[in-house]
Amino acid sequence: MYRKVIFPVDMAHIERLTKALQTATDLARHYQAELCFVGVTSTVPGPVGHTPAEYEARLNQFAQEHATNGLKTSAKACVSHDPAIDTDKTLLQAIRDLGGDLVIMQTHAPNVLDYIWAGHGDTIAAHSEASVFLVR
Repeated sequence: MYRKVIFPVDMAHIERLTKALQTATDLARHYQAELCFVGVTSTVPGPVGHTPAEYEARLNQFAQEHATNGLKTSAKACVSHDPAIDTDKTLLQAIRDLGGDLVIMQTHAPNVLDYIWAGHGDTIAAHSEASVFLVR
């Protein structure tokens, strides 16, 4: 049913993605689909990498670490000049470019700020042609 599962990953907060990552891994295995980790970084040094190339190397390593028991994984590092503003647009473009047909994302419990600014999952679900599974 699914052939490419996209998992947007915030490399600076891996510990918060456990439940969604397990869901993505399980579904990718079930459908024998590729699991592609997509991360957005900027050109300025950050906590995950001093350069986009260093960030990409860490994202690739993360993908390889999850390629177990026959699961095919890949990684796509996307560079944005301002990830705080462009993350949704960058992720939507990556999903299209990669041909993702299922996106699995970690989300947070709704709060009052969600009435002012939608979360990334809300935006991806509203604008992507792929199915979107938000894991709380």
